[in-house]
Amino acid sequence: MVDKTSSINDVAKLAGVSPATVSNVLTGRKPVSPKLAKKVEAAVKALDYRADPLASMLRSGDAKIVAILVPDLDNPFFTSIVSAVEQCLGKDSYEVIVASSHDNEAIERSKLKAILAWRPAGLIVIPCSDEFASREPIEISKTPYVIADRVTGNLNADTVSLDNEEAGRLAARHLIDLGHRNVLIAATSLGLANIRQRCSGASEAFRSRGLSDPMIVELGFDIQTVSQKLADWFERNAPPTAILALTNFTTLTVLATLAERGLRMPRDISLIGFDDYTWMRARVTPLTAIAQPVREMGRALWDRLSARIKGDDSPAKHILLPCELKLRDSTAAPRKTRLAGTPTAKAVPSRPG
Repeated sequence: MVDKTSSINDVAKLAGVSPATVSNVLTGRKPVSPKLAKKVEAAVKALDYRADPLASMLRSGDAKIVAILVPDLDNPFFTSIVSAVEQCLGKDSYEVIVASSHDNEAIERSKLKAILAWRPAGLIVIPCSDEFASREPIEISKTPYVIADRVTGNLNADTVSLDNEEAGRLAARHLIDLGHRNVLIAATSLGLANIRQRCSGASEAFRSRGLSDPMIVELGFDIQTVSQKLADWFERNAPPTAILALTNFTTLTVLATLAERGLRMPRDISLIGFDDYTWMRARVTPLTAIAQPVREMGRALWDRLSARIKGDDSPAKHILLPCELKLRDSTAAPRKTRLAGTPTAKAVPSRPG
C-alpha cells in the first residue's frame, strides 16, 4: 500500500475550509477565527500534514535559500568556506544548497543555471577561472552574489579574498631569514590570479633582498599526475633547500614526494604549507604553514551577501583579509649552513600590517 503524503487541499477538505484559510492558520499571515483555526489544527494533526517549505517559499517569492558554488567538494579549503558561511546563517533562518563545478567552466555554467532555477535569495561563488564568464546568467537574473577566493579586477560584484601577495611575501621572508636561497615554489595553476599573486609576493621578497627569484613548478589539479610531475622535476633539477607549497593540495603532493625520496624535514629540506588544518599540527614534524582566515572569510561573505539581499545598492566592495604565518618544526636553516656552525635564524611570527 502506498503511503500518500497529505496536501494542503486534503487538510482544507477535512476541516471544511478553503486552502487559503489553512495557509493563513499555518503562516499567521491573516487572522482566522478561533473556531476555524481549531478545525484546521485538528485536521493537520489527523492527517499528520507537514508543509513543504520550498514550495511555500517559491509561491511567496521569499526564498530563504542561499546557494554556494565551489570548484571542488573534495578540497577541504572549499568545504571549510561552506561550513564557515553556514555557521553565519542560523540566526537569519536561511538554508544552504551547495554544488561543485569540478573546476570545469561548462559544468559551472550548467550548475549556475540549475541553481538559479531555484530562485535563491543570493549566491556565493568561487569561480573555476579568472574570467568567470559564467557570471552572465547571474547578472541577467539580478540575483545578489558575492565572489570568494579567486578574484580578479573589473568585477561589479562584491569580493572577499586573501591578501595573496602578502601571503607569498610572509612565507618567502621566513625562508630568506633562515638562510635559504635555493627555494622551490609548488603551484597548482598559474592560470589562477590568486596563485600568480602568491608567486609574485614571494618573488618580490627575494628581489627586495637582492636575491634571484625562486623556482616555480606548476603541478595542476589532477591527483593522478601531480606527484609524478613533481618527481620528474626532482629528477631534472638539484633539490632545493626549501619548498613553499601554495595550496593544501600541493602541500600533500610535496609531502608524498619527500617521503618517496626519503627526504626528512627540516634536516634535508624545509617546507612551508598552505592552509592550516589539524593534521598539519598532528604530525611527527608539525608543518609551518600560511593560515587563511576561513572563519573571517565566511563572516565577510555573509555580511556582504545579506546586505545585498536586503537591498544594499552601494558600489561593489572588495575585501582583502590578512593571512598568518604559523611557525612550526618543518622549517630550519639549510643543512649546510647548520653543519658549518652558523646558528639557526630565530624566526618571529609575522602578520601583515
